[in-house]
Amino acid sequence: MWLLRAFILGAVFSCVSAQALQQTPISITKPESKTVLINCHVLAPDFASAFIHWYRKRLNAAPERIAYMSSRLFLENSSDDGKFSIEKDLSKSVCTLTVSKVTPQDAATYYCASWDADVKIFGSGTKLIVSDKGYTAPTNFEILSSENENKLTYVCLVEKFYPEVIRVTWTEEENKEVTANVVNGEVWKSAEDDQYSIGSWLTVPKENKTKKYSCKYEHESKEDSLATTSTQDLTKTVEEQDCSTYSGNSTTIFYGDHLMHRTAYLVYIVLLLKSSMYYIIVLFFIYRMRTPAKHHGKKT
Repeated sequence: MWLLRAFILGAVFSCVSAQALQQTPISITKPESKTVLINCHVLAPDFASAFIHWYRKRLNAAPERIAYMSSRLFLENSSDDGKFSIEKDLSKSVCTLTVSKVTPQDAATYYCASWDADVKIFGSGTKLIVSDKGYTAPTNFEILSSENENKLTYVCLVEKFYPEVIRVTWTEEENKEVTANVVNGEVWKSAEDDQYSIGSWLTVPKENKTKKYSCKYEHESKEDSLATTSTQDLTKTVEEQDCSTYSGNSTTIFYGDHLMHRTAYLVYIVLLLKSSMYYIIVLFFIYRMRTPAKHHGKKT
């Protein structure tokens, strides 16, 4: 039953209304015994009387409500008295959850929630990480581009950050968020250290080459954004520089076949590994087939 409940609430969490409840920050990394504050900005005209709920979602566990409040605090478990507290800032329409003296058991993702008519709306969530490591800002942030037939693909790479919680979005002119033809890859961990990286793809028609798009990331360490350039800038850069790079305003954009070469190399490695695995499997079955035949020959 809890699996079904987790699935339903997980679907709700993935369809949150960012315009109704806005949580900050996206994650918090704190050592043990510290106090953590999680903010939820509630865009509601009746914020003073609205019931604000807080849920905790631990790893491999169903979401559970820990507390809620309107004019006063209600705790789900009396044993949490002193652990959780909630305050409302009426001047800013912000509800703050305080987690006192955090322990590894407090590591989880916390969601604020509120009713909108007959629908409960959830915030985007704030992940609490209990660790002495702290956070590390991305060391590399770049946009790659590639043209293929009638399409133009931009790849936004954010590399070497910790913790792994990050939000990457695309915007077009006038800061309007782009959601169509956007694919966000999964965060991957470096084999050398505990830092993480992520890639996001935006595909647009080739006639939109002159249109300006921006890639933005939100991380516990900071927020940053990069903008693409126009076709004229791309052409001039390719003609003037053999390495086909452009730098300006902390922006690095690689053009030409750089992305294609990188992708082809990764595909080659994957295919090589698959071929090796298939080769080993075939040899194993050949060996198994020949072994009984040898034993049979010895018995006769």
